[in-house]
Amino acid sequence: QVQLVESGGGLVQAGGSLRLSCAASGRTFSRGAMGWFRQAPGKEREFVAGISRRIGMTYYSDSVKGRFTISGDNALSALYLQMNSLKPEDTAVYYCAARNFTVVVPTQPSGYNYWGQGTQVTVSS
Repeated sequence: QVQLVESGGGLVQAGGSLRLSCAASGRTFSRGAMGWFRQAPGKEREFVAGISRRIGMTYYSDSVKGRFTISGDNALSALYLQMNSLKPEDTAVYYCAARNFTVVVPTQPSGYNYWGQGTQVTVSS
C-alpha cells in the first residue's frame, strides 16, 4: 500500500522560510514524477512544483518561481519543498503527490495517482 506523508508545515511571518517534507512508503517513483500542490480555502487545488528523475527536470508555477525549490532523493522516495520569502498569499494546505511511470511532470491534479493528507502552511502579514 502506497502512502505519502507530509510534514513541516506551520505558522511563519511574511518573508520567512519553511521546509516541507514528504515521505513515500510502499514504492518509489524513480520512473515517475512527484509534485507539490496547494489549496487555499474556496480555491481549486493548484500546482506548485514538480520533479522527475526520469527526465531530469523540475517545474515551478510562476507564483513561486525563484522563491521555492523542489528536491528529492535519487529514488524519489522522499520529496522536499524549500519555501523562502513567504507571502501571505502562500497560505494554503500543501499536498504531496506522486505518479508512477510517466515521462512528463504533470501540472494538473488528475495527473497524479497518489496523494498525501496535506500540511497547513500559514503566512502572517
